[in-house]
Amino acid sequence: MLNAKNLIKMRNILILIFAGLLSFGAAGQKPITLDDIFQKRTFASKSIHGLMSMNDGVHYTVAENGTQVVRYSYQTGQKVSVVFDLKTVKDAPINRFSHYEFSNDETKILLTTDVEQIYRHSFTASYYIWNSVTEELLPLSEKGKQQLATFSPDGERVAFVRNNNLFVKSLRFGTESQVTYDGERNRIINGAPDWVYEEEFGFNKAFAWSPDSKFLAFIRFDESAVRQFSMTMFRGDKPALDENALYPGNETFKYPKAGEKNSTVTVQVYEIKSKSTIPVDLGKDTNIYVPRIKWTPDANDLVVMRMNRQQNVLDVLYANPFTGDTRPVYTEKNKRYIDESFLDKFIYLDNGQFVVTSERNGYSHLYLHDRQGFEIGQLTRGDFDVTDFYGYDPVKKLYYYQAAAESPLRREVYFISADGKKQGKLSALAGTNHAVFSKGFKYFINYYTNLSTPNLVTLHDWKGTQLRVLEDNQELKERLKSFSLPQKEFFRFTTPAGVELNGWILKPSNFDPSKKYPVVMTQYSGPNSQSVTDTWRVGWNEYLAQEGFVVACVDPRGTAARGEEFRKVTYLQLGKYESDDQIEAARYLGTLPFVDSGKIAIWGWSYGGFMVALSMAKGDGVFKAGIAVAPVTSWRFYDTIYTERYMRTPQENPEGYDDNSPLSHAGKIKGRLLLVHGSADDNVHVQNTMEFAEQLVQAGVPFDMAIYTNRNHGIHGGNTTLHLYQRMTDFLKDQLQ
Repeated sequence: MLNAKNLIKMRNILILIFAGLLSFGAAGQKPITLDDIFQKRTFASKSIHGLMSMNDGVHYTVAENGTQVVRYSYQTGQKVSVVFDLKTVKDAPINRFSHYEFSNDETKILLTTDVEQIYRHSFTASYYIWNSVTEELLPLSEKGKQQLATFSPDGERVAFVRNNNLFVKSLRFGTESQVTYDGERNRIINGAPDWVYEEEFGFNKAFAWSPDSKFLAFIRFDESAVRQFSMTMFRGDKPALDENALYPGNETFKYPKAGEKNSTVTVQVYEIKSKSTIPVDLGKDTNIYVPRIKWTPDANDLVVMRMNRQQNVLDVLYANPFTGDTRPVYTEKNKRYIDESFLDKFIYLDNGQFVVTSERNGYSHLYLHDRQGFEIGQLTRGDFDVTDFYGYDPVKKLYYYQAAAESPLRREVYFISADGKKQGKLSALAGTNHAVFSKGFKYFINYYTNLSTPNLVTLHDWKGTQLRVLEDNQELKERLKSFSLPQKEFFRFTTPAGVELNGWILKPSNFDPSKKYPVVMTQYSGPNSQSVTDTWRVGWNEYLAQEGFVVACVDPRGTAARGEEFRKVTYLQLGKYESDDQIEAARYLGTLPFVDSGKIAIWGWSYGGFMVALSMAKGDGVFKAGIAVAPVTSWRFYDTIYTERYMRTPQENPEGYDDNSPLSHAGKIKGRLLLVHGSADDNVHVQNTMEFAEQLVQAGVPFDMAIYTNRNHGIHGGNTTLHLYQRMTDFLKDQLQ
């Protein structure tokens, strides 16, 4: 039987429960969980992926369910036909495919299956070819998995790489010809880039068919002199491998660190008919890069991009495919460095002219050149950066591009004629716009987002008129109504050095301006990157805001879309100005009336982790805590191409490497630091964290550390991601709340 005291106690409990239910019912909202973000993907927005324009420019295809290629009409959005259906193939050798590619005449389809990732871009796979004329589905090769399978322009052959050698398969006769024979792991690679080219020049195919299908040009990488890096691989995530339980294995690969020897690269041209190979003359200097090869549209010349090791001079060479003789037709120079994005914005028009994106006048703009390299004229002008080039419509005589013309935080889609008399904006909404044009430029699909709008995918005609909505994420928008989500707000401030910086801030959902909150600063800060943009995303930042933190992000000097001077001020001294700006950002945030200036943390991944370590060392206690995930702690440990682009070699610039290295300042760390790394990070080696940890130990600096077994730079797989973010959340709560 309940006594009076118990009755009163129960009544009070019921009142509290009822009040809570009323509060929840009134708001109709529930909390974000880490499980929502990383397991259930509750806040993931839908998009339109894998869309390919057909030759007629009025239809496009998409893969559906991994078994069909379906044709749709741009104009109506209606399904027109099923181009390929795996389920109708008699005795089909595969059950599904992950990617597809048409031959130029669209009579054959190359299907990709059974993919095994190698590095960031590269993978091996089993390829199959569907012939719509004979209605046969046949394997490309039965002699082992392949890489980079690519139709010849006439659709009669497919080139591919296997075991570091280049092969050509004749689809008419079913024969397989071997082009190279010297391929060997960790020594010679033909037709595919080595690790550092793939990672830092952003491509994974190092061969190119001539437009007339008579030649196959390729880059050969001799990495014999490149030093090897070894990673210990534990039984860890592969418990079935009992034989490895006692003695861990090693994964060894060639990784050129700053100032060390690179692969020696050569270019060769293989003639299909004679099966002969001609070397291309690249000059006497072998300490160079060849970041791209392609062909002129008329197939008369192989186009070779040759870059010096300092990456501030890039020559475009025309090579005679019959003799290998070369002649320079264009040279791009920069007093600091040529950005890697230049490579894919060098585009030929059908008439042989080409467009380059150059910073020669302080901003990234488009320039038109004739076939021999002479400048015809500057296409775009203004104090803004062109951020993408979509192509040229020869019928309407218009060039299409993306730019950050209205704000560095946003992107718009534009068109312009060569004389500038016709120009305009095709995107209608303020935010971040990206266009994908159909062949012939009759239509384009626009991908749009801003701070409050998840991915919106719309179809437009060439004038910009919206024809229909392809994806509006309405289901996600309805789902979001049941959550209490904080909204990002943009802000600007000026540092004591007179530099105006852009940022965004998230306040807790139940924000009370009379309270003082702890702050978590998130950032990346790397060269030409951008974290402060008008885009939508719900993730860990919003979760932290829900948990009572103010979350803020500031893009420092060195980041994108504000012109060359702002972007390249960090040259030869990576970390110096970026960390100065992050420290000043923390001090600025500390002046806000709702911020507890004694409880500010900073976190980041990769370059952002480097920034955390350096900012905490230089910040004189402005940061109470920090999390550095997969950080670079000395640029001497990182690869040649990326590091030397911004720093030159350690031999040329030793002070630049050491003055801003966290290793040099470990003893100055104030505040509690959490170091996180994957033990199998092939990109930023765990060596960085281990060496830094030792410096902290010897300096008597307390810190925390988490190493994730066999995980690479992304630190994911299984339960890893959820575990990592829970660990970081707990750390921040322990230190700041």
